[in-house]
Amino acid sequence: MKTTLYAIAFSAALSTMALAADWSGTLVDLTCTQQKDAKIESCNATSATTTFAINVAGKMYRLDAAGNSKATTALRDRTDRSTDPAKALTTPYTAKVSGSEKDGVITVETLEVP
Repeated sequence: MKTTLYAIAFSAALSTMALAADWSGTLVDLTCTQQKDAKIESCNATSATTTFAINVAGKMYRLDAAGNSKATTALRDRTDRSTDPAKALTTPYTAKVSGSEKDGVITVETLEVP
């Protein structure tokens, strides 16, 4: 019985890991991208951004609440932070996101802004 339970737990752990994926792309302000005439190039994320998305080769993925929090922290703690952290960035930040995706929303496990 104990062996069966271990096998079931191991299978569940492997199936959970199989759903995890990685995305690399441009971190953008989700609110900006939802405006009617907004161009994605003008929607770079700033440290004032509260809802984020990642643009991966033209496909947008929204981040979940935990991902938004992690992105906020990553931008706040970036090493090249300017004197005005709310100012739009002149070059977009590339982010690496790990997690699982469902219906265009990534449930973020880790987020890195190199």
